[in-house]
Formats: sequence, C-alpha cells, structure tokens
Amino acid sequence: MSIASDLLARHIQTLVADPVQWQKIIADDMVWELAYAPAIGHPSRLTGRDEITRHVTWFLSAVENFRFIEPRISAFANPLEAVVQVKAEALIKPTGRVYRQEYVMFLLAKDGKIAHMREYFDPTRAAKSMNESILDLEPWF
Repeated sequence: MSIASDLLARHIQTLVADPVQWQKIIADDMVWELAYAPAIGHPSRLTGRDEITRHVTWFLSAVENFRFIEPRISAFANPLEAVVQVKAEALIKPTGRVYRQEYVMFLLAKDGKIAHMREYFDPTRAAKSMNESILDLEPWF
C-alpha cells in the first residue's frame, strides 16, 4: 500500500467507528471538497480541522448505523495520491429513511496525513433520503 491508499483505508475504517482516531490522520489545514454537495444546500469546500470536524460531527449525529461497503482503493504512481470507490448505507435519523450512496474520493497526502480530499456522490440519493429538494444551481461554466 502507498501512503495515500493506507490513509484512505484508515479514513474508511475510522471516520464513523472511531472519530478520535480519524482526527489523528487529518492535517490541520486539510481541504475537503464536496463537488456535488451544493445541490443539497451543503458547502462545496471545507477548510481546516475545525470546519471539517464540525461537519463530520453534524453528519455523524444525523445518521445511524452508517457503514462503508466494498471499498476499492487504487493507488496512483505517486504514493501521495489514491482514489477509492465505495458504497455506503445508513439510516437518516430525522427522516427515518435509508440512505444508500456510492462515493468516489480522491486523496492527497502530505507529511503522513490527509491534506486534501475531493469527494463525489449522487446528490439525488442524499436529497431523497433527507426529504430535501435538489437546488437549482447556476452552471459552473
């Protein structure tokens, strides 16, 4: 395993199961991009430990029995970069609906920690489980 692929594996293992351990693998100045999150009213970018941990704390309080399923981690030629394709499932507490999602996450490591992550997911699945509408956003181009 490369540095980045090991960090992705640890991210998947600890984000929900052991958030204290998870915080040890993120850089203080980490950037987490959530490309499609604005479609459901969430930020597209989280910057720094405080902002990221607040978002993760909110997420973990809104779900029950969240679990990642069948992660497929691929290392790049650069050992500081990796990608994962992974499914996830949880119960959304406020709605009582099941949340099923597929994620793709790109990770960049620096100094043995997660420095940058870019996450893709289907916002329609998230909106349905949260009983929310997809927002009509301006085109990015």
